[in-house]
Parts: sequence; C-alpha cells; structure tokens
Amino acid sequence: MNDPTPRLAAVVDKTEIVECIVRLARGEDRRDEALISASFADDAIIDMGVFRGSYAEYIEWVVPGDPSLPVTSHALGQSYIELDDEAARVETYVTSYHRVDTGDEHRDTVIGGRYLDVLAKRDGVWLIVERTLLYDWFRDDGVAVDWSEGVMGLPFMADHYTGQSSPQGDYSDRFFSKG
Repeated sequence: MNDPTPRLAAVVDKTEIVECIVRLARGEDRRDEALISASFADDAIIDMGVFRGSYAEYIEWVVPGDPSLPVTSHALGQSYIELDDEAARVETYVTSYHRVDTGDEHRDTVIGGRYLDVLAKRDGVWLIVERTLLYDWFRDDGVAVDWSEGVMGLPFMADHYTGQSSPQGDYSDRFFSKG
C-alpha cells in the first residue's frame, strides 16, 4: 500500500497556495496593506505590465491606490500549480473589474488575464516571490451605473450594499470583524 503522507502534504500545500492568492486579491480590492503583505515576500518582484518593481515599490503604488479607480473586484478562476519541494509555480486565471473615474464620468471596465506566480515556502508559510500578469482581453462597458439610483429601478435600503476599494471601507470588513 502506498504511503498517502506525501500526497496529503501536497494537497495541504496547494490549498495554502490558493489561500495566499485569494488573500492577495481580497487585500488589493480593499487596498489593505496587511492582507497584501501576508501574501508577498519582502524581496518579491511584481510585473503588472503597467507597473514593474519591488514589493516595497508595489505596496506604495497599490496602497492607498489610484483615486481614479474607486472600485476594483478581482474574481479568481482555476489555479494550475506545480510543486517542487518548498517552491511552486502557479498560473491563476483572473477577471478583474475596475470602475474608472475619468473626471467627467465613471466607466466600467473588465480585464481577463492570468497571474504567473512563483511562490516559496518560508518559515512554513507560502509567499509570492515573483508575479507576472498576462493580459488576455479587455472590455470597456461604458458609463458605470449610478448606485444612488439603486438597482433595476429599486432603491437600496442602506448605504452598505455597494463595494468600496478602501481599507475598512467595504461592508464585508465589518461582516468578518470579530467585534
């Protein structure tokens, strides 16, 4: 009978890698430095096509974020993971929504692409040491909906229903808080 221990360890590693990538997307959507920092190694290199630099430069760029992008939402798809002891190469599909404030109006845009991540297990924790974003498609959906009007002609009953890309600004932050 085969020893299941190595296979179980691989399942745990892959789960922790996906959790790292999910935590990063959540952190970026909220511009939450703590969540982002928990996913990147201090010596990481990030190449987003429109930005290339060190982790320290990246955190300054993404937090507090560009005011012309008041809302972002990253939906992650499947991750293909190749493990090599305490290193991993991962391709994760991403569809990202960006509300863009052009100064005259807000526009809804959507990007489809893939993250290519190199991760290392450091002190028992999987961290991204290198990230490259590949762009597969882009769509500009035009003028964004005015949320003050509610949705489908029905007004919202409270202010917390629309997403916000700001630290502790999204209702889900309160939802998950321990207080």
